[in-house]
Amino acid sequence: MENEIVNRVANSKLITFDLEDFYPEGNRISFDISQWLIEGIVLKEKEFRASVATHNWSQYKDAYVALYCSTDAIVPGWAYLLLSLQLAPYAKKTVVGSLETLESIVFTEIISAMDVSEFKDKFMIIKGCAHKPIPQNAFVLLAERLQPVAKSIMYGEACSSVPLYKRT
Repeated sequence: MENEIVNRVANSKLITFDLEDFYPEGNRISFDISQWLIEGIVLKEKEFRASVATHNWSQYKDAYVALYCSTDAIVPGWAYLLLSLQLAPYAKKTVVGSLETLESIVFTEIISAMDVSEFKDKFMIIKGCAHKPIPQNAFVLLAERLQPVAKSIMYGEACSSVPLYKRT
């Protein structure tokens, strides 16, 4: 056919890397420890430990937990350690910080563990749109991991990508 529509993107050598494919399943939970502080600002060890001892930690099974304090309390480091040890048998990952920090740490671990050798001398597109909360840091880490092996790296979609790197 003379007017046949040809999908040049499908026939190209471009490999689209979608970080959303690596998004780990599991609830994301923010755990505010200020609820266990006196007036939200003072940590009294005995009362804090009592709250920890009576809390139902199994509710965090297979969840990703971000521990934080929403008040200006000075929280001793051992408090977060104590909570993380209680969460360890249940949660997939526990961090101190925001949900954004949690996602960034999770993706840092995922990207650091990737075998990128299969992308040697390939033309890569890092897909930019996602329906899940992929941290911006993950895109940066992925680009850094791909740069030593890929022939070229672009960002976006195959139909409208932005060139970022081309090995000469």
